Amino acid sequence: MTLRGMTSEPLNDVDDTTARAASDAASFSTVLADWNAAIVANDPEAIGRFAEPDWFFVGENGIFPGDQFLDSVAKGRVTHDFMTSDVHDVRVFGDVAIVTARVRNSGAIDGNPFQLDEWSTDVFVRRSDGWRCAVTHLTSVAASDAAGTSPDNAASAATS
Repeated sequence: MTLRGMTSEPLNDVDDTTARAASDAASFSTVLADWNAAIVANDPEAIGRFAEPDWFFVGENGIFPGDQFLDSVAKGRVTHDFMTSDVHDVRVFGDVAIVTARVRNSGAIDGNPFQLDEWSTDVFVRRSDGWRCAVTHLTSVAASDAAGTSPDNAASAATS
């Protein structure tokens, strides 16, 4: 899980910034793909290797401890059969990285199927053996309106 190309050295020009951003995005795309594979394998130990011991989620219902999620996976209460992450932004500040991705996943909770489309912002901490997630913030993707534009796209168009 060690990532190459991620450094805290100052950037000297725009070309370096663009190259570094592309490298960071590619590196974290790999980390998230590997983490997604562990989640789809429903392997709590493998999932936990990508997270800090006190990892937690933030969502519409508040804060949810990561160890409760891992326990639910271990007991088979939460299962995943599909998960993909499309990295949209990576910002590295020394030994901390903020990664924003569009995440789509499906599975079951207590036997009830679910299918989710979310924005995820993860805060990663660099450790001696790689990056570990400390916080995951999840936001459901807004439903598109009849014209095919989401509220985010409409807001973006209004400020352009």
